[in-house]
Amino acid sequence: MSFGQGGPYGPGGSQPPQPSTPDWAALADQSAARNRRRKLLFIGGGALATAAVAAIVATAVVSSGHKDKGGGDSAGGLPTPQDLPSESATPEPSFSNVAPPAPPKPLDIISSARRDKAPLSAGSLFPDKSAAKDDRSYTKAASASTTSCSAATQGALGSVLVNNGCRKLLRATFTRDGVAVTVGVAVFDGKAAAEKAKDRYQPNIASLSGGGVPTFCRRTACQSSANAIGRYAYFTISGYTSGKAVTSSDTATLQAGRDVADYTFRRILARGSAQASAEAASAASATN
Repeated sequence: MSFGQGGPYGPGGSQPPQPSTPDWAALADQSAARNRRRKLLFIGGGALATAAVAAIVATAVVSSGHKDKGGGDSAGGLPTPQDLPSESATPEPSFSNVAPPAPPKPLDIISSARRDKAPLSAGSLFPDKSAAKDDRSYTKAASASTTSCSAATQGALGSVLVNNGCRKLLRATFTRDGVAVTVGVAVFDGKAAAEKAKDRYQPNIASLSGGGVPTFCRRTACQSSANAIGRYAYFTISGYTSGKAVTSSDTATLQAGRDVADYTFRRILARGSAQASAEAASAASATN
């Protein structure tokens, strides 16, 4: 093999090979290059190993639902999103769009015999032993009831009651300090009839004696009044148990008549309130 002109060992002929000095700079560059390659390979290999380990760990986490003996996932597996509980296990309250009926009104009930069905007697309408108003109290002396409305009246009042369809007449007498008051409650089928009886009132309701009260206001002047609520018209007559005549300026008998009339009004209205409460309770239980 030829390495140049003039012979195998250089120009001018053959000569024995001469020892050469090593190129230390080139050798140093080659060594540095080798070291860099080894370092890169080491770093790259470490990264690959780390990635491989991470992949193995991730695979183990994903598939780590330890199989039970039957081959299914164990209870220790992570729940899927659809198996996670909702924010609240308590159902939201629901409300009806239908408004509850209005509670019955006491006055509506006592204005019609169709709705006013509670038992009615002198004892149930006047159950108290006395009638009180402010600091004044009147003792109940006697009570009575009749279906013959004209039989418990004087003068033209009987005809007024009968002509407007009076079904029953309830009376009670109260007394205080020598003054006696009889109140008579006429019962009709509806409010219109009771209003007519009040408007066409003519004296008098017959006074009721008994319970220590003698006959009064039969042949002497007395105070009288007329009013109505619902299907009830009520009348009072008040005077002295001594038989003394009542004058136009008399205040004792006038006050007594007003107090007993007010007590009667409240008793009739209480009858309506009791029935209204019963109707409301019945309606509530029916909707539950």
